[in-house]
Amino acid sequence: MSSFGLYIAGMLVLIGGLAYGAHLAGLSTQWIVVGVIVLLGIGIVSAVSRTRQKDPPT
Repeated sequence: MSSFGLYIAGMLVLIGGLAYGAHLAGLSTQWIVVGVIVLLGIGIVSAVSRTRQKDPPT
């Protein structure tokens, strides 16, 4: 599995745990979904920026 895939998989586990904890804490489903979407966006941007290879010099 690539570094990008591992990063995304870890992020999904983290987001799942946080969403489950928010559900147990009694947060509204609407806010849990909003938080999951925001964290997914942050996770994808972070994964791309950390695993992207630098462009070769011309």
